Amino acid sequence: MSQTNNIVFKGLKIVAWIIFVGLCIEAGGLIVNFFFSLFNPEFVQNLYQKLDLSEMHERSKLAFYSMYSFILFISIMKAYLFYLVIVLVTKIDLSKPFNVFVSRQILQISYYTFSIGILSFIARQSAKNLQHHGYHIDTLNEYWADSQAFILMAAVIYIIAIIFLKGVALQTENELTV
Repeated sequence: MSQTNNIVFKGLKIVAWIIFVGLCIEAGGLIVNFFFSLFNPEFVQNLYQKLDLSEMHERSKLAFYSMYSFILFISIMKAYLFYLVIVLVTKIDLSKPFNVFVSRQILQISYYTFSIGILSFIARQSAKNLQHHGYHIDTLNEYWADSQAFILMAAVIYIIAIIFLKGVALQTENELTV
């Protein structure tokens, strides 16, 4: 591998770590918000991202818990997705990238990406349904605005995973014939 590619790959590792840490902070902040909103609702407006759903909590606890569950699951799944990416970029051997671990890891990344996309889509549709019933959901849209992008990205990653699986099969077959 050339020196330029090595530097770019190390840069991508650093970017993956930065995104992972940011997503973990976001997920942790949302978890703290959730517990504060349960025990001390008047303090919620001063917390992380000012996600104040106290009006929704007063009107319907089911709506509050369902929307907040969507937010928490999506943010935790995004953090775990980047954990999987970090595991991949730290354990991949770029001199022989076609191995079973890499192909399984890429396949797992595609599954989590697809799950995030589907869960985000369901959450967005549920929020639209709540909006028709008079709930204020403008602050929630940022958590699932990119559902179609995750679904499309999952398809691309899945294709790459299938290519890696085929590469592993060809490499194994080539090693057996030599």
